[in-house]
Amino acid sequence: MTDRYGRTIDYARISITDRCNLRCVYCMPAEGVPKLERSEVLSYEMLLAICRAIVSLGIVKFKVTGGEPLVRKGCTGFVAALKRIAGVRSVTLTTNGLLLPGAAAALRAAGLDGVNISLDTLDPARYQALTRGGRLEDALEGVRSALKAGLRVKLNCVPTAGSTPDDLVRLAAIAQAHPVEVRFIELMPVGPGAHLGGIPNRQVADWLEAVYGPAEPYHGRLGNGPARYVHFPGFIGRIGWISAMGDCFCGHCNRIRLSSAGRLAPCLCLPESIDLRPALAAGETALCAAIREGILSKPARHHFEPGVEAGGRTMSQVGG
Repeated sequence: MTDRYGRTIDYARISITDRCNLRCVYCMPAEGVPKLERSEVLSYEMLLAICRAIVSLGIVKFKVTGGEPLVRKGCTGFVAALKRIAGVRSVTLTTNGLLLPGAAAALRAAGLDGVNISLDTLDPARYQALTRGGRLEDALEGVRSALKAGLRVKLNCVPTAGSTPDDLVRLAAIAQAHPVEVRFIELMPVGPGAHLGGIPNRQVADWLEAVYGPAEPYHGRLGNGPARYVHFPGFIGRIGWISAMGDCFCGHCNRIRLSSAGRLAPCLCLPESIDLRPALAAGETALCAAIREGILSKPARHHFEPGVEAGGRTMSQVGG
Protein backbone atom coordinates (compact mmCIF):
# COMPACT_ATOMS: atom_id res chain seq x y z
CA MET A 1 0.00 0.00 0.00
CA THR A 2 1.13 3.55 -0.68
CA ASP A 3 0.72 6.25 1.97
CA ARG A 4 -0.17 9.90 1.30
CA TYR A 5 3.51 10.80 0.81
CA GLY A 6 4.07 8.17 -1.87
CA ARG A 7 5.94 5.74 0.38
CA THR A 8 5.35 2.02 -0.15
CA ILE A 9 4.34 0.49 3.18
CA ASP A 10 5.21 -3.20 3.06
CA TYR A 11 6.59 -4.03 6.52
CA ALA A 12 4.78 -4.57 9.83
CA ARG A 13 6.22 -5.10 13.30
CA ILE A 14 3.85 -7.29 15.31
CA SER A 15 4.27 -7.30 19.10
CA ILE A 16 2.94 -10.45 20.75
CA THR A 17 3.68 -9.47 24.36
CA ASP A 18 4.58 -6.44 26.46
CA ARG A 19 6.57 -8.63 28.87
CA CYS A 20 10.32 -9.09 28.95
CA ASN A 21 12.89 -11.03 30.95
CA LEU A 22 15.24 -8.02 31.02
CA ARG A 23 14.90 -4.33 31.96
CA CYS A 24 17.22 -2.61 29.51
CA VAL A 25 17.91 0.99 30.50
CA TYR A 26 16.73 2.60 27.24
CA CYS A 27 13.64 0.39 26.95
CA MET A 28 11.90 0.59 30.33
CA PRO A 29 12.39 1.94 33.86
CA ALA A 30 14.05 -0.19 36.52
CA GLU A 31 10.70 -1.06 38.10
CA GLY A 32 9.34 -2.15 34.73
CA VAL A 33 6.06 -0.92 33.26
CA PRO A 34 2.47 -1.77 34.25
CA LYS A 35 1.76 -5.16 32.72
CA LEU A 36 -1.26 -5.68 30.54
CA GLU A 37 -3.94 -7.97 31.87
CA ARG A 38 -4.25 -11.22 29.97
CA SER A 39 -7.61 -10.10 28.61
CA GLU A 40 -5.95 -7.00 27.13
CA VAL A 41 -3.43 -8.99 25.08
CA LEU A 42 -4.63 -10.16 21.69
CA SER A 43 -4.89 -13.91 21.23
CA TYR A 44 -2.82 -15.47 18.47
CA GLU A 45 -6.01 -15.98 16.48
CA MET A 46 -6.78 -12.25 16.70
CA LEU A 47 -3.23 -11.33 15.75
CA LEU A 48 -3.36 -13.62 12.74
CA ALA A 49 -6.67 -12.13 11.63
CA ILE A 50 -5.08 -8.68 11.71
CA CYS A 51 -2.03 -9.98 9.86
CA ARG A 52 -4.22 -11.44 7.11
CA ALA A 53 -5.89 -8.06 6.70
CA ILE A 54 -2.48 -6.38 6.62
CA VAL A 55 -1.32 -8.75 3.88
CA SER A 56 -4.44 -7.98 1.84
CA LEU A 57 -3.26 -4.35 1.78
CA GLY A 58 0.10 -5.33 0.32
CA ILE A 59 2.19 -5.54 3.49
CA VAL A 60 4.11 -8.79 3.16
CA LYS A 61 7.13 -8.56 5.49
CA PHE A 62 6.76 -9.09 9.23
CA LYS A 63 8.87 -8.74 12.35
CA VAL A 64 7.64 -10.54 15.48
CA THR A 65 8.51 -8.42 18.52
CA GLY A 66 7.77 -7.85 22.20
CA GLY A 67 8.83 -7.07 24.96
CA GLU A 68 10.68 -10.30 24.50
CA PRO A 69 8.53 -12.41 22.13
CA LEU A 70 10.00 -15.71 23.28
CA VAL A 71 8.59 -15.29 26.79
CA ARG A 72 5.10 -15.84 25.37
CA LYS A 73 4.16 -19.49 25.13
CA GLY A 74 3.35 -20.54 21.59
CA CYS A 75 5.58 -18.03 19.82
CA THR A 76 7.00 -20.71 17.50
CA GLY A 77 3.52 -21.82 16.47
CA PHE A 78 2.54 -18.22 15.77
CA VAL A 79 5.58 -17.81 13.54
CA ALA A 80 4.64 -20.95 11.62
CA ALA A 81 1.04 -19.77 11.17
CA LEU A 82 2.13 -16.30 10.09
CA LYS A 83 4.53 -17.75 7.55
CA ARG A 84 1.72 -19.87 6.10
CA ILE A 85 -0.46 -16.85 5.25
CA ALA A 86 -0.59 -16.58 1.47
CA GLY A 87 1.49 -13.66 0.27
CA VAL A 88 3.82 -13.38 3.27
CA ARG A 89 7.39 -13.09 2.01
CA SER A 90 9.43 -13.02 5.20
CA VAL A 91 9.04 -13.39 8.94
CA THR A 92 11.83 -12.42 11.29
CA LEU A 93 12.01 -11.97 15.05
CA THR A 94 13.67 -9.52 17.39
CA THR A 95 14.99 -10.86 20.69
CA ASN A 96 17.55 -10.37 23.43
CA GLY A 97 18.74 -13.90 22.66
CA LEU A 98 18.56 -15.33 26.16
CA LEU A 99 15.87 -17.89 25.26
CA LEU A 100 17.17 -18.69 21.78
CA PRO A 101 19.26 -21.76 22.75
CA GLY A 102 16.07 -23.68 23.45
CA ALA A 103 14.09 -22.22 20.57
CA ALA A 104 16.32 -21.50 17.56
CA ALA A 105 16.06 -24.89 15.85
CA ALA A 106 12.28 -25.03 16.25
CA LEU A 107 11.90 -21.46 14.99
CA ARG A 108 13.93 -22.28 11.90
CA ALA A 109 11.79 -25.38 11.29
CA ALA A 110 8.70 -23.16 11.65
CA GLY A 111 9.93 -21.06 8.76
CA LEU A 112 11.53 -18.12 10.57
CA ASP A 113 13.90 -16.33 8.20
CA GLY A 114 16.12 -14.50 10.67
CA VAL A 115 16.62 -12.95 14.08
CA ASN A 116 17.71 -9.53 15.29
CA ILE A 117 19.51 -9.92 18.61
CA SER A 118 20.11 -6.98 20.94
CA LEU A 119 23.76 -6.84 21.99
CA ASP A 120 25.02 -3.47 23.23
CA THR A 121 28.35 -4.48 24.71
CA LEU A 122 30.84 -7.33 25.06
CA ASP A 123 31.78 -6.29 28.57
CA PRO A 124 30.01 -8.64 31.05
CA ALA A 125 29.67 -6.05 33.81
CA ARG A 126 28.36 -3.39 31.46
CA TYR A 127 25.94 -5.87 29.89
CA GLN A 128 24.59 -6.71 33.31
CA ALA A 129 24.20 -3.01 34.13
CA LEU A 130 22.54 -2.10 30.81
CA THR A 131 20.09 -5.00 31.00
CA ARG A 132 19.67 -4.80 34.78
CA GLY A 133 20.62 -8.39 35.51
CA GLY A 134 21.30 -10.17 32.23
CA ARG A 135 24.32 -12.41 31.62
CA LEU A 136 26.41 -11.67 28.54
CA GLU A 137 27.28 -15.34 28.08
CA ASP A 138 23.58 -16.23 27.81
CA ALA A 139 23.13 -13.69 25.01
CA LEU A 140 26.24 -14.95 23.19
CA GLU A 141 24.98 -18.52 23.46
CA GLY A 142 21.78 -17.29 21.84
CA VAL A 143 23.81 -15.87 18.95
CA ARG A 144 25.67 -19.15 18.54
CA SER A 145 22.44 -21.19 18.59
CA ALA A 146 20.85 -18.97 15.94
CA LEU A 147 23.85 -19.35 13.64
CA LYS A 148 23.92 -23.10 14.20
CA ALA A 149 20.21 -23.32 13.32
CA GLY A 150 20.87 -21.58 10.01
CA LEU A 151 19.02 -18.36 10.80
CA ARG A 152 20.12 -15.05 9.33
CA VAL A 153 21.54 -13.08 12.26
CA LYS A 154 21.70 -9.35 12.83
CA LEU A 155 23.12 -7.90 16.02
CA ASN A 156 21.66 -4.59 17.18
CA CYS A 157 23.77 -2.23 19.30
CA VAL A 158 22.48 1.07 20.71
CA PRO A 159 25.56 3.08 21.74
CA THR A 160 24.88 5.16 24.84
CA ALA A 161 26.88 7.30 27.22
CA GLY A 162 29.48 4.95 28.65
CA SER A 163 30.00 2.98 25.43
CA THR A 164 33.72 3.03 24.68
CA PRO A 165 35.45 2.99 21.29
CA ASP A 166 37.19 -0.26 22.24
CA ASP A 167 33.92 -1.97 23.14
CA LEU A 168 32.20 -0.93 19.91
CA VAL A 169 35.22 -1.95 17.84
CA ARG A 170 35.09 -5.38 19.50
CA LEU A 171 31.39 -5.68 18.69
CA ALA A 172 32.06 -4.84 15.06
CA ALA A 173 34.69 -7.58 14.99
CA ILE A 174 31.95 -10.18 15.29
CA ALA A 175 31.13 -9.37 11.65
CA GLN A 176 34.79 -9.78 10.81
CA ALA A 177 34.75 -13.42 11.88
CA HIS A 178 31.11 -14.45 11.29
CA PRO A 179 28.45 -14.05 8.57
CA VAL A 180 26.38 -11.55 10.57
CA GLU A 181 25.39 -7.92 10.29
CA VAL A 182 26.35 -5.78 13.27
CA ARG A 183 24.11 -2.70 13.26
CA PHE A 184 24.62 0.47 15.28
CA ILE A 185 21.32 2.20 16.08
CA GLU A 186 21.18 5.81 17.21
CA LEU A 187 19.31 6.25 20.46
CA MET A 188 15.82 7.69 19.95
CA PRO A 189 14.04 9.77 22.63
CA VAL A 190 11.34 7.20 23.34
CA GLY A 191 10.54 6.30 26.95
CA PRO A 192 13.65 6.14 29.16
CA GLY A 193 15.77 6.68 26.06
CA ALA A 194 14.75 10.34 26.19
CA HIS A 195 16.94 10.81 29.25
CA LEU A 196 20.06 8.93 28.18
CA GLY A 197 22.95 10.23 26.13
CA GLY A 198 23.34 8.62 22.73
CA ILE A 199 26.41 8.51 20.49
CA PRO A 200 25.98 9.62 16.85
CA ASN A 201 26.71 6.95 14.26
CA ARG A 202 29.15 9.27 12.52
CA GLN A 203 31.29 9.11 15.68
CA VAL A 204 31.06 5.32 15.82
CA ALA A 205 32.04 5.15 12.13
CA ASP A 206 35.15 7.22 12.83
CA TRP A 207 36.15 4.86 15.63
CA LEU A 208 35.72 1.78 13.44
CA GLU A 209 37.57 3.24 10.46
CA ALA A 210 40.47 4.21 12.70
CA VAL A 211 40.95 0.48 13.38
CA TYR A 212 39.64 -1.31 10.28
CA GLY A 213 40.38 1.24 7.56
CA PRO A 214 37.97 2.96 5.15
CA ALA A 215 34.58 1.31 4.81
CA GLU A 216 33.22 0.41 1.39
CA PRO A 217 29.51 1.18 0.77
CA TYR A 218 27.32 -1.87 0.29
CA HIS A 219 24.54 -1.18 -2.20
CA GLY A 220 22.60 -4.42 -1.82
CA ARG A 221 19.53 -4.80 0.35
CA LEU A 222 19.76 -6.71 3.61
CA GLY A 223 16.41 -7.02 5.32
CA ASN A 224 13.26 -4.93 5.58
CA GLY A 225 14.24 -1.71 7.28
CA PRO A 226 16.22 1.50 6.84
CA ALA A 227 19.72 0.27 7.69
CA ARG A 228 22.56 1.46 5.46
CA TYR A 229 25.35 -1.09 5.22
CA VAL A 230 29.10 -0.92 4.68
CA HIS A 231 31.80 -3.52 4.27
CA PHE A 232 35.24 -3.46 5.82
CA PRO A 233 38.13 -5.25 4.09
CA GLY A 234 38.54 -8.78 5.41
CA PHE A 235 35.10 -8.93 7.02
CA ILE A 236 32.82 -11.90 6.40
CA GLY A 237 29.75 -9.95 7.51
CA ARG A 238 28.79 -6.29 7.28
CA ILE A 239 28.28 -3.24 9.47
CA GLY A 240 24.96 -1.43 9.42
CA TRP A 241 23.93 2.10 10.42
CA ILE A 242 20.42 3.03 11.54
CA SER A 243 20.70 6.78 12.01
CA ALA A 244 17.23 8.04 12.91
CA MET A 245 18.61 11.19 14.53
CA GLY A 246 21.66 12.06 12.43
CA ASP A 247 20.41 11.02 9.00
CA CYS A 248 16.61 11.02 9.03
CA PHE A 249 15.30 8.23 6.79
CA CYS A 250 11.59 9.03 7.23
CA GLY A 251 11.22 9.72 3.52
CA HIS A 252 11.76 6.00 2.93
CA CYS A 253 9.91 4.64 5.98
CA ASN A 254 8.02 1.48 5.03
CA ARG A 255 6.64 0.25 8.36
CA ILE A 256 3.74 0.18 10.77
CA ARG A 257 3.66 -1.24 14.29
CA LEU A 258 1.01 -3.26 16.10
CA SER A 259 1.11 -3.50 19.89
CA SER A 260 0.15 -6.70 21.69
CA ALA A 261 -3.00 -4.89 22.87
CA GLY A 262 -4.09 -4.31 19.28
CA ARG A 263 -3.13 -0.68 18.82
CA LEU A 264 -1.71 0.34 15.45
CA ALA A 265 1.11 2.90 15.65
CA PRO A 266 1.97 4.59 12.35
CA CYS A 267 5.07 6.32 13.79
CA LEU A 268 7.08 6.04 17.01
CA CYS A 269 6.99 9.80 17.53
CA LEU A 270 3.19 10.08 17.61
CA PRO A 271 1.30 9.73 20.91
CA GLU A 272 -1.78 8.62 18.98
CA SER A 273 -2.48 5.05 17.94
CA ILE A 274 -5.52 3.30 16.50
CA ASP A 275 -7.36 0.65 18.51
CA LEU A 276 -8.06 -2.16 16.04
CA ARG A 277 -10.20 -4.23 18.42
CA PRO A 278 -13.56 -2.67 17.43
CA ALA A 279 -12.75 -3.09 13.75
CA LEU A 280 -11.56 -6.64 14.36
CA ALA A 281 -14.92 -7.47 15.93
CA ALA A 282 -16.77 -5.79 13.05
CA GLY A 283 -15.21 -7.93 10.36
CA GLU A 284 -12.56 -7.93 7.64
CA THR A 285 -13.88 -4.93 5.70
CA ALA A 286 -13.88 -2.71 8.79
CA LEU A 287 -10.50 -4.04 9.85
CA CYS A 288 -8.88 -3.28 6.50
CA ALA A 289 -10.41 0.21 6.56
CA ALA A 290 -8.99 0.89 10.03
CA ILE A 291 -5.52 -0.30 9.04
CA ARG A 292 -5.69 1.80 5.88
CA GLU A 293 -6.66 4.82 8.01
CA GLY A 294 -3.61 4.22 10.20
CA ILE A 295 -1.28 4.04 7.23
CA LEU A 296 -2.69 7.23 5.76
CA SER A 297 -2.11 9.00 9.08
CA LYS A 298 1.66 8.41 8.95
CA PRO A 299 3.44 11.76 9.21
CA ALA A 300 6.00 12.92 6.66
CA ARG A 301 8.74 12.57 9.26
CA HIS A 302 9.35 12.15 12.97
CA HIS A 303 9.66 15.13 15.26
CA PHE A 304 12.08 13.75 17.80
CA GLU A 305 13.83 16.39 19.86
CA PRO A 306 16.73 15.63 22.21
CA GLY A 307 15.54 15.31 25.80
CA VAL A 308 11.85 15.00 24.87
CA GLU A 309 10.06 11.73 25.59
CA ALA A 310 8.16 10.90 22.42
CA GLY A 311 4.62 9.69 22.82
CA GLY A 312 4.94 8.81 26.52
CA ARG A 313 5.46 5.13 25.64
CA THR A 314 8.31 2.75 26.23
CA MET A 315 9.83 0.61 23.49
CA SER A 316 8.54 -2.53 25.22
CA GLN A 317 4.96 -1.22 24.99
CA VAL A 318 5.04 -0.44 21.27
CA GLY A 319 7.26 -3.30 20.11
CA GLY A 320 10.42 -1.32 19.25
